[in-house]
Order: sequence, then C-alpha cells, then structure tokens
Amino acid sequence: MVKLKHYYILLLIFFSCGKGSAQNTIETIGDVALYASPAIVLSVSLIEKDKKGLIIYAKGAALNAAVTLVLKEIVKKERPNGEDFKSFPSGHTSGTFQGAAFLQKRYGWKYGIPAYALATYTGFSRIHAKKHFVEDVAVGAVIGILSSSIFTKKKLIPNSTFYFDKKGKDFYLSYSYQF
Repeated sequence: MVKLKHYYILLLIFFSCGKGSAQNTIETIGDVALYASPAIVLSVSLIEKDKKGLIIYAKGAALNAAVTLVLKEIVKKERPNGEDFKSFPSGHTSGTFQGAAFLQKRYGWKYGIPAYALATYTGFSRIHAKKHFVEDVAVGAVIGILSSSIFTKKKLIPNSTFYFDKKGKDFYLSYSYQF
C-alpha cells in the first residue's frame, strides 16, 4: 500500500526541478506533471494489483486525447503568448485531471487528493506560463474528468462477499471480508 508521504515526496521532487527562474520552474513542474500522471496511475494500479484498471485508464486517456486534440484543431484559439493557435483546451490540464479522476474514482480519495492537487497545479502552471487562458484550463479539467468518468468504476474488493439466503420464513444476509 502506498502511503500519502510517497506522493508528497513526488511533489517535492516536482517542485525542486526547474531551469533557474520561478517562471521556468513553474512551467517545468507543469510539464513534468503531464508525464508523471500516467506513471503514477501505472504505479498505483500495479500496487493495487489492478490490471483491469490499466485498461480502463487507457480508454479514458484515449478519449481524453482525442477530444482535446480535435477541439484544438476546430477552435484554433491563439495562446496568450502568441506562440500558436492551439490554446483551447489545455492538453496538460485535461491529461492530469483525467489521471486524477481515474485515481479518485477507482481507488478513493487517498489517491485522489494528491492527484487532484498535482492536476490543479498543472493548470495553474499553464496559465502562469502564458500558455493558456483560465477558460482553456477549466475546460481541459472538465474534459479530463468526464473522459475518465465514462469508463471508470470503483475497484471492487476481491476478498469480500455478500450472501443472501431464505430458510422458511427467515431471510439471511451476510457479508464477509477476508484480510
């Protein structure tokens, strides 16, 4: 079982990487988070022994990427820094929020809280670096959450069972959990 302190160590590593200036450090952390998100999902899924979860995550990630990329091509909104016309929606934000939504819905808030914190920081970093406007980030977050929510179901505890029986006029309901 991964402890929350492991996430805090990862976040500390993200916050300590950078190119020197505060602007570049904030942007770099957002960039690193985009790639860290699927790595964290992979790690947690393996720790939880949930291969099915990886397939579910991949479906959500594929949908998220498709919707994000199609919208970028259709909308053609200029970035705040004038770099290109792919501002809407934020792909970094949609990707990290998709991972966070998967972790929270599949495994609970113990994984969801740090993942959402990282995703939120990623969105902030994109605005701070003048790569996106607030609305680009907000819509990216919504796309990420929705694309994950379509496929993701809470992981069932494999060592638990419900049992229902009727004997005569009596009904029996039992629940067992094996540690």
